[in-house]
Amino acid sequence: MVNPIHLRTLLEVIRHGSFSAAATSLGYTASAVSQQMSALERDTGATLFTRSPRSAIPTDAAIAMSRHASKVLTDIDALLASTARADAGPAHELRLGIFPSLATFALPRLLRMAEWQRLSVSLRLFVGEPAHTIQGLRTGGDLDLALVYQVGQAGLAWPSTLSRQWIGDDDFRVILPASWGIRSGARVTADQLADMPWIMHHPGTADATVIERLFASCNLHPRIAAYCDDFNATLELTAAGLGAALVPELAMISRPAGIVALDVPEIRLARSIFALRMGDADDARVRLFMDQLADILRTQSIGPKHIEQPYASTSDH
Repeated sequence: MVNPIHLRTLLEVIRHGSFSAAATSLGYTASAVSQQMSALERDTGATLFTRSPRSAIPTDAAIAMSRHASKVLTDIDALLASTARADAGPAHELRLGIFPSLATFALPRLLRMAEWQRLSVSLRLFVGEPAHTIQGLRTGGDLDLALVYQVGQAGLAWPSTLSRQWIGDDDFRVILPASWGIRSGARVTADQLADMPWIMHHPGTADATVIERLFASCNLHPRIAAYCDDFNATLELTAAGLGAALVPELAMISRPAGIVALDVPEIRLARSIFALRMGDADDARVRLFMDQLADILRTQSIGPKHIEQPYASTSDH
């Protein structure tokens, strides 16, 4: 009998390329991961990895097994969720906190997916900025799951009672009004942007501080045309010709006409997206949601190939 936990670990080892990296992702020790893979090899009679001190190269058998493992694990999660619904009635509801740009991009797509509709897991949503949704988890009852972002390493903290899972990185793009005559995708230097008006985050916020430090490191001291923390408003103002801006990819999905995105090698910034929840109890509803979210984010090249690891408990940032 193949242990589903071993299948989840197999996917992580293949994704990360080593036992130690997979162990870090899963919250295990490297020795525990190695033991699980050895047990899986014994159970299946297949050699799954070519091992070296620093890597674990998957064999053809491991790759073939991984293709089926993802579906098997999703089916198991669906079975558990279905059982929970039958046994506990309202347990099929997932109370989700999510920040606006991810909600705008992902949730309409999720709700239209036939795979999600078949699961019959209903969502109760709280759309808000990370600081607010984290409060919903701190109170221990308002939310089951919060999807938040963090720009850099400062400004967003959560208690050690919350478990964290990294979802992916949402890259920022430098955008300009198309009316300025620079072609989309053009590679420019930070110096070439120095005299342009900019739309910036309000001073004093954590995101603004990170961006200001990044710009300063490029010797870029922008002329401020506006302060705005709403990306939809920023996009519209940029399209209208007010100024340049730094906007994440997720917010660019529904951008208006009249905007071009540039390649500025000195300006590389991303916001890391995390899923947070209370404690570390396994929850089939959460795993099912995360599986579907992974499929959606993969279309934007955000997130790992598989998002199926257990949550890793972390301390305050």
